[in-house]
Amino acid sequence: MNEPIEITDPGLQPERTVFAWTRTLVSFLVVSAVFLRWIPHYGYGIILMISISGVMAFGIFASQRARYRRMALGIKNECISADVVAILMTTLALFLLGACGLFLVLSRH
Repeated sequence: MNEPIEITDPGLQPERTVFAWTRTLVSFLVVSAVFLRWIPHYGYGIILMISISGVMAFGIFASQRARYRRMALGIKNECISADVVAILMTTLALFLLGACGLFLVLSRH
């Protein structure tokens, strides 16, 4: 088990970052639930969109502990860098969701 990292950050930066990613996780789960309602209208192509949202939500959930630890150590060592991979993956997922949605809407008519 990893020992707790003592940080004296009055702004609680690691907690704020984890909470922001948790809100993103919940948003992907809510979007997945909304997509379920679209299956009767757009067919089973929606399953791809549900899968993209679900994979992103699971990825965020699976990386939360490591993200907090990296932020806490970064503050302790006074060296923090952005999580570029997570940001790019989120951007890619949103782009894919938009492209799939656009394709489904345009192919229906």
